[in-house]
Amino acid sequence: MREITYRQALNEALDEELAHDENVCIIGEEVAQYNGAYKVTEGLWDKWGDKRVIDAPISEAGFIGMGIGASMLGVRPVMELMFFSFAYVAFDQMMNNAATVRYMSGGLINVPIVVRGPANGGTNVGATHSHTPENIFANMPGLKVVSPATPYDAKGLLKQSIRDNDPVYFMENTLLYGEKGPVPDNDELPGGELLIPLGKAEVKREGSDISLIAHGRAVISCLKTAEMLKEQHDIDAEVVDLRSIRPLDEETILESVRKTNRAVYVEENKPFCGIGAQIASTIQEKVFDYLDAPVLRISSVDSPAIYSPPLEKKQLPYPEMIVERVLTIC
Repeated sequence: MREITYRQALNEALDEELAHDENVCIIGEEVAQYNGAYKVTEGLWDKWGDKRVIDAPISEAGFIGMGIGASMLGVRPVMELMFFSFAYVAFDQMMNNAATVRYMSGGLINVPIVVRGPANGGTNVGATHSHTPENIFANMPGLKVVSPATPYDAKGLLKQSIRDNDPVYFMENTLLYGEKGPVPDNDELPGGELLIPLGKAEVKREGSDISLIAHGRAVISCLKTAEMLKEQHDIDAEVVDLRSIRPLDEETILESVRKTNRAVYVEENKPFCGIGAQIASTIQEKVFDYLDAPVLRISSVDSPAIYSPPLEKKQLPYPEMIVERVLTIC
């Protein structure tokens, strides 16, 4: 199977969906002639033209609001944010409008919009460009939140998100854009294309001693941690990738914990009211009798993103630190 980068996988997904449905368009800052701030949309403006790939001014409140309005009329816009931190500028539209229109219209009006872009720290761009707001958006009923860790998942989940009739906030990581992974050609797939259902987690590594549960780039850290645990301490860790934060695949998480009897949630989100709090609560409520140790949460240090490169590396969970914490409950 070929290997492509996370960036290429996203690009392929966008290209295929532009071809699949004439109502799909891409809107965002520098997505057209400039090929995207991170080159995710490279070549798409040349191929599809001004009507399908549209540059927006530096006004997130303006173009996100426009995209939501267009989606209510049948367009399927994919809105690129240069940083998901800038979503706060369009918070009213994204939370108060997009999330509630279908409910308040009695199901008569859908909002099939995707808002995508990087939601991560670790790139030394300061506190205002390094937010991880997946927990904030997942808190709102009516929204779907996706965070792929691999090129395979990035392509399959983005294609499915574009076809979804509800707003999907698709959170990527700039540190993953250049990472390679296996992604099959369409002619290798039974249905001729890669589609991954939203709300379906995946066990990325089978194990028997402890469940490492994560989303986004933290999944990659957990896979490295699992190898270190096996080599250094003969601990066999299972790694569960949420892939989709909301809807949440509870059963895959619970099934893993029933098998291993120990659970750690690892995230680059902040700890207070983070995704890990929801997962820990779910495990404690539903499979408490299977636990041989308390559920452990490992997250980013609870402070604004640190600008200093060596310090910011220590602010986010990294394999050596995860190993050290895991040993406290194994």
